[in-house]
Amino acid sequence: MATNIDIWQPVSRSSPDKFDFLENQELEKFLAKSGVFESREASSKREEVLGRLDQIVKTWVKNLSRAKGYSESIVDEANAKLFTFGSYRLGVHGPGADIDTLCVGPQYASRSEDFFGGLQKMLSEMPEVEELHPITEAYVPVMKFKFNGVSIDLLYANVSLSCIPEDLDISQDSILQNVDPKTVRSLNGCRVTDLILRLVPNVKTFCTTLKCMRLWAKQRGIYSNVSGFLGGINLALLVARVCQMYPNAMPSMLVTRFFRVYDQWRWPLPVMLCPVEEKSLGFRIWDPRTNCMDKLHRMPIITPAYPSMNSSYNVSASTLQFMVQEFHRGNEICKAIEVSKGSCWDSLFEPFAFFEAYRNYLQINIAAKDGVDLLNWKGWVESRIRLLTLKIERDTNGMVQCHPHPGEFSEKSKPFQHSYFMGLQRKQQGSANPKESQLQVDLRTTVDEYINYDVYKYASWKENMSIQVFHIKRKEIPTFVFPGGPLELIEPSIASVHTPTQKPLIRFNFTSLERTRTTTNIASCKGYPLLTTNGSEMRTIPTE
Repeated sequence: MATNIDIWQPVSRSSPDKFDFLENQELEKFLAKSGVFESREASSKREEVLGRLDQIVKTWVKNLSRAKGYSESIVDEANAKLFTFGSYRLGVHGPGADIDTLCVGPQYASRSEDFFGGLQKMLSEMPEVEELHPITEAYVPVMKFKFNGVSIDLLYANVSLSCIPEDLDISQDSILQNVDPKTVRSLNGCRVTDLILRLVPNVKTFCTTLKCMRLWAKQRGIYSNVSGFLGGINLALLVARVCQMYPNAMPSMLVTRFFRVYDQWRWPLPVMLCPVEEKSLGFRIWDPRTNCMDKLHRMPIITPAYPSMNSSYNVSASTLQFMVQEFHRGNEICKAIEVSKGSCWDSLFEPFAFFEAYRNYLQINIAAKDGVDLLNWKGWVESRIRLLTLKIERDTNGMVQCHPHPGEFSEKSKPFQHSYFMGLQRKQQGSANPKESQLQVDLRTTVDEYINYDVYKYASWKENMSIQVFHIKRKEIPTFVFPGGPLELIEPSIASVHTPTQKPLIRFNFTSLERTRTTTNIASCKGYPLLTTNGSEMRTIPTE
């Protein structure tokens, strides 16, 4: 891909002044009190777990090579190597965060039969392992579990080597020879992370800035790649690009520059750390000139390692709009801090009041028979929620914007049920006429299609797995979503058929008048009961 070399030059090489040093001190104090740093004890425990896991995969490969009938000399040399990537590799993980890991094994150790077979069985029999959850159908297959209380996401790549050396360098493109696309995607987690660290001018400054931006995104409710917002890799790439543009800046300066840059960014102009390279291995790279699907990406944030991909393909028109608004808000706050020469960072990281922001919401309830089924079911549903956003945008011609909450909620008295919420609002048209500002929305067909064609096509679906989707107004938000209520908020998960009944009735008006309230217009279709997707009757909500 031809590129103008000038775009890779720094925007400014200015060094920090006295005010910048003071501002940076205040920012670091704010981070310290925000609890984004892990204790030494927790860090030591992570290292112990990784050491133990490395021993386990090495033992697994030796046992596997012996079971396949290889000679003892080959068994002695048999090896697997564990790599880390993501937030842990970058050094920006917080307390309780999972560790992204990659197991690289020899070519004879297959993913489906050996990794998700023998190794999974081996882990399931260990008392230290809990909540083992293989996701074989994911875009990047992963095995999730807890080892001595530490959350692990384990990927697998069997490369075209009969023996894995301890000094294996997976940054070399030759590692991608004769492997399948899933292996390429699994390897690229580590390859991208390592390349980011090589492309930023100052690793320590980059990591501190990234910690800030991760905290900001979580506080503002836009930290979730699976929901169509920013995930860890997206933020890392955005921050790294700003670091390249201002190589001598301190973290506090880079935070303000981050918002200045992306408030003015003209999406879908791609964010790239280096030119996209075409090589002879034949893998498809991100290139909107030749790939029609790449032209549709709304917020391209391109990974630097070959083959370059768009890390933010989940972004929709709605989620992009909300992120653009947050970039603008952050820029305005940072400009005020600079003008006043004050260093009050609290307002920038103020939590977004999601359940006060909208008049209309969709509530999505899922349930299963037990914890194992629920774990599998919710992983699938979470990977499908973004499709509901896309279908609503499509069926309302973009007039309704959807803001999925990146978290899930669970009632203690109902351990096998989770709830998700999506804020709904009309796209701003700038009309002052109340009649023109009214919009009637009927999502029955949309939700019916979503449930039957996107959710219930789950290959491992069981009869006890159910989903309910219904509309509520702000005043009807259940009390369990608020602090101190009977339910507690669960951190967002990373993740990845019923017999059709009548369509769920979701019909209401968007209006500029708060008093207008038509959550479910039963009068418009008499004799048509409001049903959940598992066929049980749900209460009707009267209109005003």
